[in-house]
Amino acid sequence: MLTKLFGKQSKLPNDLVIDPSNIPNHIGIIMDGNGRWAKRRGMPRNMGHRAGADVLKKIVVAADEIGVKALTVYGFSTENWKRPEDEVSLLMSLIKEYLSKNVQEMHKKNVRIRFIGYILGLSEELQHIIRDSEELTANNTGLTLQLAINYGGRDEIIRTVRSMVEQVQQGVITTDEITEDYFGAQLFTKEFSDVDLLIRPSKDYRISNFLLWQLAYAEFWFTDLHWPDFTKETLLEAVYAYQQRERRFGGLQEE
Repeated sequence: MLTKLFGKQSKLPNDLVIDPSNIPNHIGIIMDGNGRWAKRRGMPRNMGHRAGADVLKKIVVAADEIGVKALTVYGFSTENWKRPEDEVSLLMSLIKEYLSKNVQEMHKKNVRIRFIGYILGLSEELQHIIRDSEELTANNTGLTLQLAINYGGRDEIIRTVRSMVEQVQQGVITTDEITEDYFGAQLFTKEFSDVDLLIRPSKDYRISNFLLWQLAYAEFWFTDLHWPDFTKETLLEAVYAYQQRERRFGGLQEE
């Protein structure tokens, strides 16, 4: 059972201990395997997507409890438009349903909700729901949940480059002012431009055009579990694995 970390240590089922002073600031999750989870159980794919949405709610709460500052999850990629029309329609409906059912509860838990991706490419109804969700939770100071909808890492970088070219042309900035920090601050993720830990379920070992800039020095953690089987304890296992690694950021370990 997940324990809140109010200056205490939290134990995993196998007696491994989480260090509350070394919690990843920003976690990214590619929520994969919903369809495969459903197929294995003889269910339609939509049941897998619904189960995945239920898991997300639990993981948001768990991440907030252990002190994670930002959780960015891959909800719908720019490439997902290639899927069958009925599945795309279902995914969009699930996003609306998830927000309608959970935004008020997330607001009460002090969670700030943000959306990253090309939001203008979505339906007007969904854009309206997204704006309302962001406005309602804008002043919350707990975990920031960033939902990547109609998002692609390459698309994000291209849009950022175009924006900075316009800024230079308009005299807002000079080319000398374009630094890594400035570039990161122009991305959809803004203040959370660096990911500390990337979690990828479902036996896939690729990043699938997710947070390409932000993952430069992230630690990767993979699991065979499909996303609907992901639990609070799974999150703790990923955090524990992260804490066992030496993050040098290109440097050498101090002797």
